[in-house]
Amino acid sequence: MPARPSATRRTVLRGAALTPVAGLGLAACSQGGDGAAAPATPTAPVTLGADGEVPEGGAKLYRDENVVVSRAKDGSLKAYSTICTHAGCAIDKLSGTTLVCPCHGSRFDATTGKVVQAPATEPLPELPVEVKNGHIVAGPAV
Repeated sequence: MPARPSATRRTVLRGAALTPVAGLGLAACSQGGDGAAAPATPTAPVTLGADGEVPEGGAKLYRDENVVVSRAKDGSLKAYSTICTHAGCAIDKLSGTTLVCPCHGSRFDATTGKVVQAPATEPLPELPVEVKNGHIVAGPAV
């Protein structure tokens, strides 16, 4: 069996130079793209829109507020944070009643907050929600 050549000084230095670059790539991937973590939930009640915007059996994504609201067949509302529980990315796509995270492809049921596709393993946090003066309001102290 032939002997394996040992690593040259050049090979070792090249590997050492690339290590910080790889670390930066991983760090950029750990947050939502710009490196700043979005708040997981509203810190105060937010008015989202008119009560009629969310159809029975459907859901509506409020991107700017990081909230999704769904309406059951009985008319009751549920709201969830749309900050992915996997890496903290803001979810920006709703397909039917499935939320799709743009960072790593996690999918969540907008009517229950449950994970329907990994890599996320934790459900989305539920938010208090109600209708006030014909508008949907979600967040703490609602």
